[in-house]
Formats: sequence, structure tokens, C-alpha cells
Amino acid sequence: MLNEDVQVLIGTCAFTVDALSACFTRLGFEHDEHVLPGKCVADVAQLTQCELSQLYLFDETTDRLELVAQHFPDGPSLDSAGSHADLRNQQLLHYTLNQRAALSLDEVQGSCYDTRFLPVSPAPWRALLSVPLFSGSERLTGVLLCASQRPIQLHSYAKSLGQLGSFAVHRLHVLRGRHTRVGAPPRQAVPLAGAYGLIGNSAAMAQTRQLISKVLRTPYTVLLFGETGTGKEVVARAIHAAGPRSAKAFVVQNCAAFAEGLLESELFGYRKGAFTGADRNHAGLFDAADGGTLLLDEIGDMPLLLQAKLLRVLQEGEIRPLGASAAHKVDVRIIAATHRDLAAMVAEGRFREDLYYRLAQFPLQLPALRERDGDVLQLARHFTDQACVQLGRTPVEWSNAALDQLSSHNFPGNVRELKCLVERAVLLCDDNLILPVHLSMPLAPAPTADDVTLRQRMERVERVFLLDCLHKNQGNRTRTARELGVARRTLLYRLARLNIPVGKAREER
Repeated sequence: MLNEDVQVLIGTCAFTVDALSACFTRLGFEHDEHVLPGKCVADVAQLTQCELSQLYLFDETTDRLELVAQHFPDGPSLDSAGSHADLRNQQLLHYTLNQRAALSLDEVQGSCYDTRFLPVSPAPWRALLSVPLFSGSERLTGVLLCASQRPIQLHSYAKSLGQLGSFAVHRLHVLRGRHTRVGAPPRQAVPLAGAYGLIGNSAAMAQTRQLISKVLRTPYTVLLFGETGTGKEVVARAIHAAGPRSAKAFVVQNCAAFAEGLLESELFGYRKGAFTGADRNHAGLFDAADGGTLLLDEIGDMPLLLQAKLLRVLQEGEIRPLGASAAHKVDVRIIAATHRDLAAMVAEGRFREDLYYRLAQFPLQLPALRERDGDVLQLARHFTDQACVQLGRTPVEWSNAALDQLSSHNFPGNVRELKCLVERAVLLCDDNLILPVHLSMPLAPAPTADDVTLRQRMERVERVFLLDCLHKNQGNRTRTARELGVARRTLLYRLARLNIPVGKAREER
């Protein structure tokens, strides 16, 4: 899997651990099958400082070895380089495939290998490295090649580039659905927005979706906990939109936005003459949400006297507008949200204990963005597309340096901070490429001994990748193992090693 032989990688790579880890991260979260090969060869060129890098793949339908991606800024385009020709019989590539081993040439001109299939360059090719790529079942899938016009030694890159290239090819096969068996139902590419429209494939978001599915069609009151900016209103809307009340109104009220008297009249409504200035009847938000859902945001800021009236609504299902002589029934599902510690507020006497237990009929803790491994880049791309549409501009791309800076940021403001940051970056970006300067983020501190290791970073990528495969196979571990090209027991070991919950996975006996 991703982190096998990590210690070997660390010992033999001339480039930095951070640079290699960033490449795995970028490739792991690229969802466009047309973009991924180009990103792979661009990363290889950057890692090795070579002028040329190429990716060759076996076409599974024609059994041909074809050039699918090339990074050579000073050379011909990929189409003019003969990308559709069968290159398996080229002497140098044939050696790599036949021996299933990397071939490193410190001096191309003095070697016995024919390199005329490489693009013509202003200066002769001096150093070259050709690396075979394998699937999880050790089946040859292609070749990764890099060449330099300078006399440098590339053999130390072989192990790490083989891992990186094999990962990229496997990721590409998954995106293309090329592992589908004959007779098996076709697999659909996983959309950016997952179940309930919630973006992210992290374990934390998978658990959130599972809890939503449990409470979706129940009448239970939901209490959403979470730091500011974690998307509590987004989750509340998802519960409403996917539930049986979706055809009715979804109403939001921030309990911190009004003083006590105004909040009561806003929620319950009032009758004409109830107070000075009440010159007409006014329906409150409970009436507006009748049959639908009412989100009470920042419920921890609701005054104590008003909490007692809310408790009656929850218990009796009826409200009494200000100035009215009788109460009337309403059918409203209540979802409450807060970033405060309500249990502590109960202990301090600042929140009613009986209301707390009534609201917390189904508590749901939303994860902070820093706890959602791998979701930052998916969310960033989503917000980028949204901002481009809103501004009426052509789509923009992310530079590798900007993506690295996003990945290393802690995001104390969570998803809201990320969204605002991305929108500002799109606005500041003039050349359709977002750079670190457009993010206005503090530079990441220099790495210390306490920083995560390469193994931990690669496990994060592997974790998201396995969750993605499990999701596409509806949790079926047998089909997932087959798609990954590994033994089922190997998959089970990796799931346990990475602490991936598989309780809902469906066994196939």
C-alpha cells in the first residue's frame, strides 16, 4: 500500500520528505482523470529537476504501451510525440518491462540503448531513469521515465518514483473505472459532493453522514455541536432536504441576533395590540415553519425565560403568540445548533437542564476541519468553482505551492475560514493560477522533530483512498480488495491498521 517501504524511501530520496509527501497528497485528491497524468509527470520533473518526464501506460483493451503524459516545456506537444504508438518494443522500455526493474543511465550517449524515441532537445540527453510501475497484485501497468540534459545520477530516485508512479496509475484506473469486471455493474465516479450534499471523504465526515441517516426520518430533535464555522447550518439543511419534510419550509433563526422581547415575538408571533406598535397580527417563525423544519442557531444564547417557552413547544407541540388568548398546535421539527458547551452552562445555571436533555435527544458533534483528513483540498476546489461562477470568470487552477500551504494550515475558523480564503484568492488571481501570495496566509513554520513523519502523512492519503474505494463499492470489502488488486486479508489488515470503521461494510460470503 502507500506507506510500504517508507523507511527505504526516506533513506534513498535526494529530495525532501515534505516534497514527496506533497506529491502523494496532490495525486490522491485529484478527481479529474484527464488532469492526473499531467500532474504526475510535472511532479516527477520537479522532484528530480529533470527537463523531461514521461508516463507510459498499458492500454488494457489493445495491450499496447502508450505515452499518455509528458512534461517537456521546450519540446513538442504530446500528440506530435506519437502518443498513440505502441512503444513496448523500444529497446530501453523493453528492458525495463522484461526485467521488471529500473534502468538508470548516468551517460546516455555512451550506452548501448537506443533513445531516439525520446523527443529531440536543444542539448543532448545525458542522464536517464526508467522505472516499471506495478499494481497491488504486482502486475505491470506502465513505465515512468525521466531524463536530464545534465550529468546527474538518478538511480537513487528509482524506489520513490516507482511508488509515486504506481500510485498515480492506480488512482487513474480507479477514476476511469477500468477495474470493472465483466458482468459486474458499472461503477460511477464519486462526485465531489457526497451523500446529503456534504463534501469530503474523511472518516469524520463518513461518520457524520451515517448519523444523519439514522435520524433522518425520525421526529427526534437534533442538537448540532461544533466549533464556529464547521457547517452546522449546512448539516441542518441537509437533514431537512433529505427527510420527509423537504417539501415544506426550512426556517433559520439566530438566537443571538435579537434581544429577549424581540426574539420571543419573532418566534411565536403576536396579535394586534399586544404591545405598542403592534398594529396588525404577525405570524411567528414557528407558524412559518409549520410542517417543515426550524433551525435555532446559537441556542446557547437564548434567554432563560424564553427557554421555558421553547420547552413547552417541544413537549406539547403548541405555541401561544403574544397577546393571544389561546394556544394552537404546530408541527415543526426543531434542530438546534451551538458552539458552546451546553452541559457546562447547565452546571453554571445559565441553561435549563430540562431543555438541554430535551434538545439533546439526538446530539451530533460536527468535526473541525483539522480533524477531516484530506477534505481541505476537495472543499477548496468546490469553493473555487463556486466563486468562479459567481464572478463570471473562467475556471482557475491551483499551484502546487498553494495547495501545499492549504494542506499545512490549521484552519481555526474551519470551513467558513477556508471558504472566505478561497473566494479572496479567486478574486486576487489574475492569471487563472492561484499562488501562495493570493492566499494571504502565514507561512508554515519550519518543520520540527514533533512534526508528522512521512509514514503518517502517507497513511492519511492511504486512508482517504481506501475510504473512497469502500464508498464506491457500498462498503463491500471483497469487491474493494478486488478493485485494489490486493488479497482480502491484506485489505482487512490495512483497514484495522488505519482505524477505518467497517461496521457498516457488507460482507460477501
